[in-house]
Amino acid sequence: MDITSSLPDPHICEQARLSRDARFDGLFFTAVSSTGIYCRPVCPAPVPKRANVRYYANAAAAEAAGFRPCLRCRPELSPGNDQWQRGDHVVARALKLIESGALEESSLPQLATHVGVGARQLRRLFVERVGAPPISVHTTRRLLFAKQLLTETALPVTEVALASGFRSLRRFNAAFAQANRIAPRELRRHPRAAAGDALVLRLGYRPPYAFDELLAFLRTRAMPGVERVDDDSYARVFGPADAPGWLRLSAWPGEHALRLQLHCPQSSQLLGVVTTLRRMFDLDANPQIIADTLRDDAILGPLLARRPGLRLPGGWDGFEIAVRAILGQQISVAAARTLATRIVQRWGQPLAEAPMPGLERLFPTPEVLAQAELREVGLTTARAATVRGMAQALLDGRVDFRADQSLDEFVARWVALPGIGEWTAHYMAMRALSEPDAFPAADLILRRAATTDPTPLSTKALSQRAEAWRPWRAYTVIHLWRGTADAPPAPRSKKSEKTP
Repeated sequence: MDITSSLPDPHICEQARLSRDARFDGLFFTAVSSTGIYCRPVCPAPVPKRANVRYYANAAAAEAAGFRPCLRCRPELSPGNDQWQRGDHVVARALKLIESGALEESSLPQLATHVGVGARQLRRLFVERVGAPPISVHTTRRLLFAKQLLTETALPVTEVALASGFRSLRRFNAAFAQANRIAPRELRRHPRAAAGDALVLRLGYRPPYAFDELLAFLRTRAMPGVERVDDDSYARVFGPADAPGWLRLSAWPGEHALRLQLHCPQSSQLLGVVTTLRRMFDLDANPQIIADTLRDDAILGPLLARRPGLRLPGGWDGFEIAVRAILGQQISVAAARTLATRIVQRWGQPLAEAPMPGLERLFPTPEVLAQAELREVGLTTARAATVRGMAQALLDGRVDFRADQSLDEFVARWVALPGIGEWTAHYMAMRALSEPDAFPAADLILRRAATTDPTPLSTKALSQRAEAWRPWRAYTVIHLWRGTADAPPAPRSKKSEKTP
């Protein structure tokens, strides 16, 4: 992958910008040499002459070439392009780490060492393949987030700097002015009024987006006390216990965006929270590419047509998902939710004040569950041991949810733990890492849904059939699971794992 091949065909770019096609938002940016500005393909400004237009695959590349972000279409609102992070190449791994905040605390040489190359080589690879060096990618990400906070919130500039990962207001002001040709305070000529103690932010996506379907999936799995899912929104509380935050995510009427209401007492956590939500709600996916791969399949094609834009529902926290996956082994969704609710009520940290009805506890930490007598809430001896062992393995560093590890590496490390099989590991990869090719092939519902025969496919046969669905097998899982809601119930088996 290089900077040229990551761009859509120039003819497609041209047609997309002329028609302001939202399906290409974030897949490329249009830079205009006569103005020195780069825009989203959906920019409402008058269309520039073709002779003045240059295309860039990402915002960092456009800014590295000397262009500044448009104040009208606001590139900070565009969805990301997850193509850059696919695969096991060192650039993809480094991008995942940058996205998870690796350069907030570590240096470029440390990042390079982590992905197995030297700092100079990593910089060269980024320039060749991304169009900008790693530090520029990191800085652009922070500055675009700062621009959104300045435009959409009443946060003081000092708080904006901190929330964007800058430890010095002077450095923030200098970097922002260099990138935008305007000082932060000048951008905020008409600040928005504060909405109580909550910020309100747009989280853009690439249409189509089946938000209702994603809510339906999360609603049946929501843990009372920690999260709440109604017909229109997802809400939850999050730690730390001494300064908890809360959020609510709903559709933004008339826009290709979700509306985030967020109370986050620690400004330094803001970018991390938004990054987590973008992953959890799969806001950077390209549904067109996914559909192009799957729509010709005899079974998947009708499901994609029925639920266009169905996304991969992630989880807020890897440990939460791991506990839930273990609880869901060989029992129903409802039964697993009941056990999870008991665990929350017994060991979850109660909050001094609930930010909204039904949100009054934090999910218990690995430290707590590693020592908990889980049989008290109905877990079998074996399952209780698996949860405690998993929690301790996380504390010991034997397993983790590191963003840059490959699917095979993740699965191999997790199945080494007692009580964790490939089904459970793939489920965790699918929801905790949002791994697009995770595939729990042993799932009975999948083995039934992937065939028109009355007899379910074997795990081996399903795995072979699913080779044609790479690298989007996780999306086929969600489509097949959701598709079962449209079909009459099938006889249940007591021996097969269910969907937690």
